Amino acid sequence: MSLGTSVIDKSSTSTVRKHAPRYKVLLHNDDFNSMEYVVQVLMQTIAGMTQPQAVNIMMETHNNGIGLVITCALEHAEFYCETLCNHGLTSTIEPDE
Repeated sequence: MSLGTSVIDKSSTSTVRKHAPRYKVLLHNDDFNSMEYVVQVLMQTIAGMTQPQAVNIMMETHNNGIGLVITCALEHAEFYCETLCNHGLTSTIEPDE
């Protein structure tokens, strides 16, 4: 009777981290809010957003009818979208594909 040895291959047990899905916060153009107001709300809503960044988003929205505000995790996207809407802006979120 012979004794056998077992070999455990630890390389096959590595963990693969999946990134949390990301979402786009979109701002829609309207004919009601001034450009200055939109820039102000963007800077108040998104921490660390500079005035030039906010102006670029506002101009993209104004010229194209829709602008990308930020891409982030779902919870943050929902918060930003809701905050923009609470300030009278039109905002939606969609998955970042």
